Amino acid sequence: MKGIITVVGKDKVGIIAKVCTFLSEEGINILDISQTIVQGYFNMMMIVDMSEASSEFVDIVDRISKLGQEIGVDIRLQHQDIFDNMHRI
Repeated sequence: MKGIITVVGKDKVGIIAKVCTFLSEEGINILDISQTIVQGYFNMMMIVDMSEASSEFVDIVDRISKLGQEIGVDIRLQHQDIFDNMHRI
């Protein structure tokens, strides 16, 4: 299963490192990543492979959201198919 992770917030040192460390510890592989900073605001989108994840999807959603709160950014994880359907034109 694939997931879409979005990270948005004020730019600061360590955002990518903390998110990637979390994913690595969960056995989640990053397939694609895009990251920009616009006028001091950090924006990252990742496509991840969750087929080898060590935790249940709902638990990862909760914990990655809490990680975002700890580092001062908004982190969201969605199933890729749900994300695709929400953004279909």
